[in-house]
Amino acid sequence: MTIADSSAFRVSNLRQACAHCGLNQLCLPMALSEADMEQLDSIVERRKPLKRGSHLYRAGDGFKAIYAVRSGSLKTFSVTETGEEQVTGFHLPGELIGLDAINSWVHPCSASALETTSVCALPFEELEQLAAHIPGLQRQLLRLMSKEIFADQEMLFAMARRSAEERLAMLLLSFSDRFSRRGLSATRFRLPMARSDLGNYLGLAPETMSRLFRRFSENGWLSADGREIQLLDIAALTELSGRPTDDEPPVGKLHHSSL
Repeated sequence: MTIADSSAFRVSNLRQACAHCGLNQLCLPMALSEADMEQLDSIVERRKPLKRGSHLYRAGDGFKAIYAVRSGSLKTFSVTETGEEQVTGFHLPGELIGLDAINSWVHPCSASALETTSVCALPFEELEQLAAHIPGLQRQLLRLMSKEIFADQEMLFAMARRSAEERLAMLLLSFSDRFSRRGLSATRFRLPMARSDLGNYLGLAPETMSRLFRRFSENGWLSADGREIQLLDIAALTELSGRPTDDEPPVGKLHHSSL
């Protein structure tokens, strides 16, 4: 194999490996040269898989990198003054995590694995230096960061103004969207987090969560077997959540950034 063939093979493998990765839009859509692709690949750190419950980082840790979830899932959370955990987000394959630390260079919350999870780390200082030499990379990075942060803020703001039923419907539809963008079923999926984490994120007591899932099941909107969820009536859930249908303008449309 010639040097040129070897280089082309490495770039081809990189494109395939990054096809569903949260960092893919930093390079693949921009038609980067093989040399630029290899420079970007050279700073990406493919971390050892995290075991369930292990921390990717903790609140107060210095910010060093942004992360893309390759497989598995994580939750982010803060701890109140009374020692109670407050879940602030769930992160699935193809999504970025750690962006909220860029402003202060300190992680404001912790991130732990909900299951065995693999991530890619992109050291931020090295990324900035590389972006200065690759036209368009810095602009693309800023666009992705803005998109991710806006989506998280939009979700939290929308949740705060809704009833318990509406919040659960919104969250289930958000998961549906995110699994669908990964090429998986939008109506049948397994939630990686416990119901207690879902309730914590939604601000609902465990008994309220149980009552809501029972009501949704009785109404024929979903079926649930443990963490296995099947959405049976997307239209009803969409109407309950207040999200616009395909025929309505997307004003205030809820989404979570997936790259």
